[in-house]
Amino acid sequence: MSKSVKKMQMDALTHSFAGVRDMVILSPTKVNSAYDYNFRKVLRDKKVKVMMVKNTIARKILGEAGISAGDVWNGTTLIAWGADSIKDLSKAIDSTLKEIIKKNPKAIDTMKVKTAIADGQPCTLERAMTMPTRLEAIGEVLGMLLGVGSAIAGSLTAPFQAIAGAIATLAEPKPEEDKPAEEAPAPAVDAPVAS
Repeated sequence: MSKSVKKMQMDALTHSFAGVRDMVILSPTKVNSAYDYNFRKVLRDKKVKVMMVKNTIARKILGEAGISAGDVWNGTTLIAWGADSIKDLSKAIDSTLKEIIKKNPKAIDTMKVKTAIADGQPCTLERAMTMPTRLEAIGEVLGMLLGVGSAIAGSLTAPFQAIAGAIATLAEPKPEEDKPAEEAPAPAVDAPVAS
């Protein structure tokens, strides 16, 4: 392959993977055209892009982008990327592979996952499926902050609430203690008038 063709391929891959930090690297073996078409079609519907790459060029391009994939650059390599997060991408790949195997049990060894790459670091597909999405992670952080914030606010206001309660108790008028009822003077009895 001439240098100019190799440079064009590298430029195309650089453009394709610009800004991509989450991907799944697969190894297809003995894949026929119908299987490949169905696999790509199902993933395309899930907003996932798939590209077959040359190992040496992909390793160089991803290495320059700061993405380490480990030792996966042998054999046929298929890279899938897209979706909203590594969790969505991994679940899309996993469900698609299971769906195809369900339809054709003989296709169990045709597509193997080499690794998943989450934010530029390699991990297993199972780990990638359990990672929180960006929104879930933000929600967890906000939940923790709000929980701690409310605990701090409660501990700061508790002494003042105790003081306010004591002041309110002191400010209430005391009920008069039960005084013995004064005896009412006996009604004057009208004396008979002598005539």
